[in-house]
Amino acid sequence: MTDQPLHDEATLAFYDREAGAYAARKDQAGPHLAAFLEKLEPGAKILELGCGGGQDAAAMIAAGFDVTPTDGSAGLAREAEKRLGRPVRVMKFAELDETDAYDAVWANACLLHVPEEGLPNVLGRIHRALRPGGRFYAGFKAGDGGTRDSLGRYYNFPDEARLRAAYAAAGPWAQIELRHGQGGGFDGVMREWLHVEVVKP
Repeated sequence: MTDQPLHDEATLAFYDREAGAYAARKDQAGPHLAAFLEKLEPGAKILELGCGGGQDAAAMIAAGFDVTPTDGSAGLAREAEKRLGRPVRVMKFAELDETDAYDAVWANACLLHVPEEGLPNVLGRIHRALRPGGRFYAGFKAGDGGTRDSLGRYYNFPDEARLRAAYAAAGPWAQIELRHGQGGGFDGVMREWLHVEVVKP
């Protein structure tokens, strides 16, 4: 699509180093995931991007969905495999090249690491991978532009206007819902979050 950077090597290296500790966290998407799954048909085919330790994938599989878990970190993919008892594909966002393949895409707290200039590209790849009528959720930490946190991880930290523009560039979408919330993270810092859910026409 373009030659824009679609991942950050230092961030992936962090997750490889900290895979065991990160995967051991009890944090899950909780109500966001439950509400998302309620809108899907039974047995829907779901691509999970940035599956981390596999907690969300485990919940989706237990609920009867056909889940393809992936992560850009080989270390986290191995941790997720231990939890799920099945292969987890090591896949960077730039390697997503499927068309009309999934009923839904779940990307909880992972697209927030995409370099700001590459976000429309990644969102476009997800749009292409969704089947017509497919649903897509992603969560972002809000801010005023890309920078690194205290642990050295890159975040795109968009505001609402910037995030809506990135989605519009990747569309079209039949509907878009953006909700604000508060939440923490591995660095222990509470921040404002932007929860985005869209549907492909």
